[in-house]
Amino acid sequence: MSLKKISKDQPESFEFNNKSLEAAKKIISNYPNGKQQSAVMALLYIAQRQNDNWIPLSAMKYIAKMLEMPYIKVYEVATFYTMYNLAPVGDYFFQVCTTTPCMIRGAYKLVDVCKKKISEKESEITENGKASWMEVECLGACVNAPMIQINDDYFEDLNEEKLEKIIDQINKNQKPKPGSYRGRLSSEPENIRKTLLGNKNA
Repeated sequence: MSLKKISKDQPESFEFNNKSLEAAKKIISNYPNGKQQSAVMALLYIAQRQNDNWIPLSAMKYIAKMLEMPYIKVYEVATFYTMYNLAPVGDYFFQVCTTTPCMIRGAYKLVDVCKKKISEKESEITENGKASWMEVECLGACVNAPMIQINDDYFEDLNEEKLEKIIDQINKNQKPKPGSYRGRLSSEPENIRKTLLGNKNA
């Protein structure tokens, strides 16, 4: 997995728009006086949503000032978590989990599909701006491995053919359906099975 990419092209300034500012103030109000810095992760996410799904350095400085905390501490949080993008991403941002459960179930075959259908390199946006991808750590859907996250949605129980179909749908301006691609409901067993196989007394 490559190091997190920080954009070389940075806007000179950033500030929350009215909707984001209202959301930020509401979150900050949940914390007692002197503990407002605990809102840093939520405010970074608000900044990311406002700024086309990535966080510029000026946004970190803006948040640091708002929360009265050192800029370096905001930077440390933003660079630690893979949920924060520090460079522009495609309109459809593919996050491929390659942690052990997904890896065992074929995650690197999904990586190969992304290299073939999107771009050879991680974090490289397609010429039309439609897509980009990167490897990430565990996304918490291990039982439905292998899986990927596209923007805010999870796509689970995948294989190469199914991921290629998803990418083709996006390229045709169609919205792929999130969830299990083996027909499961959430993490339930297939065929709605409620007992272990071979349990004749169940």
